[in-house]
Amino acid sequence: MLAMGQNLLSGVIPSLIGNLGHLIVLNLSGNKFSGQIPSTIGNLSRLNKLYLHNNELSGNIPATLGNCNQLYMLELSFNSLEGPIPSELFNGTTLIGLDLSNNYLTGSIPLQIGGLIQLLRLDISFNKLSGQVPLSFGECVELSSLRLRSNMLNGSIPRSFSNLKSIEQIDLSQNSLVGKIPEFFANMDYLQQLDLSMNYFEGPIPTGGIFQNHSVVNLEGNDELCASAATTLFQFPLCPMSSAVERKNALLLVKIIPPIAIALLSFICFVFTLLKRRQAQAAPCYKETMKKVSYSDIIKATSWLSPVNKISSSRTGSIYIGRFEFDTDLVAIKLFHLEENGAHDSFVAECEVLRNTRHRNLVKAVTVCSTVDLENNEFKAIVFDFMANGSLDMWLHTKLHHNSPKRVLSLGQRLRIAMDVALALDYMHNQLTPPLVHCDLKPDNVLLDYDMTVRVGDFGSARFLSSVPGGPEDLVGVEGTIGYIAPEYCMGYQVSPGCDVYAFEILILEMLTGRRPTDAIFTDGLSLHKLVSSAFPGTLGEVLDPHLSHGHTHPCDKVFMRRCMVPLVEVALLCSMESPKDRPGMGEVCARILSLKEAFFEFC
Repeated sequence: MLAMGQNLLSGVIPSLIGNLGHLIVLNLSGNKFSGQIPSTIGNLSRLNKLYLHNNELSGNIPATLGNCNQLYMLELSFNSLEGPIPSELFNGTTLIGLDLSNNYLTGSIPLQIGGLIQLLRLDISFNKLSGQVPLSFGECVELSSLRLRSNMLNGSIPRSFSNLKSIEQIDLSQNSLVGKIPEFFANMDYLQQLDLSMNYFEGPIPTGGIFQNHSVVNLEGNDELCASAATTLFQFPLCPMSSAVERKNALLLVKIIPPIAIALLSFICFVFTLLKRRQAQAAPCYKETMKKVSYSDIIKATSWLSPVNKISSSRTGSIYIGRFEFDTDLVAIKLFHLEENGAHDSFVAECEVLRNTRHRNLVKAVTVCSTVDLENNEFKAIVFDFMANGSLDMWLHTKLHHNSPKRVLSLGQRLRIAMDVALALDYMHNQLTPPLVHCDLKPDNVLLDYDMTVRVGDFGSARFLSSVPGGPEDLVGVEGTIGYIAPEYCMGYQVSPGCDVYAFEILILEMLTGRRPTDAIFTDGLSLHKLVSSAFPGTLGEVLDPHLSHGHTHPCDKVFMRRCMVPLVEVALLCSMESPKDRPGMGEVCARILSLKEAFFEFC
């Protein structure tokens, strides 16, 4: 074994490394190696694991890697590799894990991939691969995770996918795939996540199996899809009726129209007379009003910015609850304090994020208002859907929010919230190009919809990472909120996803202990992290929120503590490693929390 990962090694990988004939594990990941991968690595015939991810390697993947016929783990992600995927990689049948994601690979996916009959995990997302999805994928019968996100793949999903009986995760999003969504997805017993978003699928959405849980299926951006039943969980229009049904209904209409035509005509005449009188006073419809709202509309909606309507306030903005004229739905209106330094930049940043993101766990803007007020001062506001259950902070710290006895989160609810926040961050960090970093994650910015679905909001401090690492736009001063800021952030380091990962850890520990990171007890070097880590795992129950068992039986609490709580705290503590490079990515965090969530709900 030669393990030199997570250092600051640079330069090229020496070609003489191919002389280490007895090497079984080679790990050079997380360094700054540049240049090409030495073709001499193909001489390491006994190699089992090769980790070269998170470097600055370029050039083609050497075809000689196919000579490593005992290789079962190959990680080359997050480099600058280009050219086609060599078919020689699939000469053997031993590979169980292959990650080529986040490179610049081109060409098509080799048909020989079907020879990897033991393959469990394949990730070639975020490349420039084209062509169709190979039929041979159906031969990888052991496959549990398949990620082809963000390429230029076309054609339809091959029927051979129905052979993937063990598949748990499929991500085909952000490609140019067409056709109907196959019904066989509904019959995959182990499928837990399905992302087909941002393609060109059309026709009816299947209704059984995984499609009964819209929280684990993402179909956004496929505008030609339709719902095959009125009871569908997806917000798509109903599919048109078949021609046979249409003909039958047409004949029925021919029979019933004559008897009611005279009555309808009389009624229409009566209604027309009334409408004509009111036409001059008719208000614009809700849809048109929401497309373009004026300063006057917002003032009226908030009862002239009444303090009673104010939900919250910060240095750069205030949020009001309101209702526009001629509409029954409440909205949340964020007014920016443009006289404050940074407020204008906050407005621009938030608009940029809202314009470029679409995810069920991120807030969605209804409209934007950029105008002047009655004194000709600049006025800017963003209108959001109203979150009926407020913020996570209100549920965790009820004494500070009128001590409502109903605001107590059960074990399951806290786990679902953790999962939703993790999914939102995973989308921002790993599924957007360029990646997005929130920079101010905290319970106040985790909002809860009427069904307790999480919507992460407040992107005024958010940053899209530069396409050139180390660019000036990646350098920041201290932003965010004290207690949730990563240590390296305070020292002027570059913005990175690790900042959000650290804040996520604090948020999870706050959910589990009911304590803010700025509570008065945290003095003389004691912190929320140290409080939990000192009790982990033996005396963990002593520092947990006493309300955690609310609404559950004692056996369920035991299951949660043994099977879920300890591993969940372990994940949180890993997220707060001092070096950002040592913290897990949100993709890994999501997978772990999903596993814990399933373990909990299997028994509770």
